[in-house]
Amino acid sequence: MLFRSTKPLKICVLAGMLLIGCAGFSAAASEPPKATTSAVAASAATDDAARAKALLDRAAADYRQNPRRALVDFSMVGPYRDGDLYVYVVGENGVLRASGGSSVTLVGRDVRELRDADGKQFMKEMLAGARNWGGGSIEYRWLNGEHGRIEDKIAYYRKSGDAVIAVGYYNPHSSADEARAMLGRAVDAVRQDPKTAFARINDINGGFVHDDVYVFVVGIHDHVMHASGGTPRLVGRKVDQVKDIRGKRIFPESVEVAKAAARGSGELRYTWLNPMTQRQENKITYLERVGDSAVGVGHYPLQPAKQ
Repeated sequence: MLFRSTKPLKICVLAGMLLIGCAGFSAAASEPPKATTSAVAASAATDDAARAKALLDRAAADYRQNPRRALVDFSMVGPYRDGDLYVYVVGENGVLRASGGSSVTLVGRDVRELRDADGKQFMKEMLAGARNWGGGSIEYRWLNGEHGRIEDKIAYYRKSGDAVIAVGYYNPHSSADEARAMLGRAVDAVRQDPKTAFARINDINGGFVHDDVYVFVVGIHDHVMHASGGTPRLVGRKVDQVKDIRGKRIFPESVEVAKAAARGSGELRYTWLNPMTQRQENKITYLERVGDSAVGVGHYPLQPAKQ
């Protein structure tokens, strides 16, 4: 089966690519260093993609053998549910025939005009892709029933007879609580033994990288990146000229926020490349001073749906 995307897939980590670009640098930086997506983050997305494809393979095979029975099974909690993964089936006429997720309430209805949280007509796009190429992938934003919130989703789909079978997975966005918890652990580690802590922060298996959340440490006085789980190519480099796409000098401002937070942590908002989505997104970073270092951990808040 030819498997093509209806448009270039934005999530580079799905293809196993590990390089990501730093957000933006001033003209003073001759060659902008590029960050490397953590292997942990890449692995998480790749594993979810593999699970989704495997479930799609199984669902498509069972549908070919017994379409009527498969449609019933797809809408039940059972063998076709894998965590937050589920199967849904749309007829060529646009009628939703089965769903193991929140869209089960739409079964029997024409969903060609259905829009996601941002107004995207993803069903119409998916049906066109199936008709033209027999299968592919599509991105949209949908309710994650396990988390009770709208999240980015990537679905793989395949034409089977007069139906299109699809399975999607949610791209993770860590919460503010997860970022603050990691900051607390990082601060404790740096206070106890900075050298060992920096090594752990730089190590993707050191416990300070999880999905789109990671620790970075910048020198208060020299503005040198001492450690970073998300942008390792910046480690050992002076980062006072690094800017986000809006021109904000992130790390000097991070230092000032950390210095001003006499007790507890301060926060800085800017735009940065999310290693999980490969998109520039709003980011909130929590910062705390430990000796001569500013320790930071940020998260990418889920973007509100377009009105």
